[in-house]
Amino acid sequence: MRYKKVVVGGTFDRLHLGHKALLRKAFEVGKYVYIGLTSDEMIKNKPYAEKILPYEIRLRDLIKFFEVNGYRNYRIIKINNAIGFADKLKSLEAIVVSEETYKGALIVNKAREEKGLKPLAIVKIGIVKSRLGCKISSSLIRAGLIDPFGNPKR
Repeated sequence: MRYKKVVVGGTFDRLHLGHKALLRKAFEVGKYVYIGLTSDEMIKNKPYAEKILPYEIRLRDLIKFFEVNGYRNYRIIKINNAIGFADKLKSLEAIVVSEETYKGALIVNKAREEKGLKPLAIVKIGIVKSRLGCKISSSLIRAGLIDPFGNPKR
């Protein structure tokens, strides 16, 4: 463990291998993990938004994943914007992102600096690819093109 407190955020719709890799990395590098889970309000403009599972179900799926993997040191907080609580918690030390969400970490750090807080160390994981060769994404799962393991759907 390199950091006491790390943060990771997302919609975590239909937990797939990419989400799991991101969350595992957060627990690998942080002693305590804060998870910002997007509210139903925040996701209205995402691709296939009408197919995104409701907040309560996404929350339940996250908790189930943590239980199965024995992760205990975490707190899930509902967020309503890209920065969430990351510019308020002074004790945060790092943010875990994918290549795709790296720009979000820069936005978070800018917001922290504007409030006089130390910028977060950025821990970046690579993209997890599907069997089709593209990245595994909730959008492709919602579109019915792949399953949560990255296998093509017929």
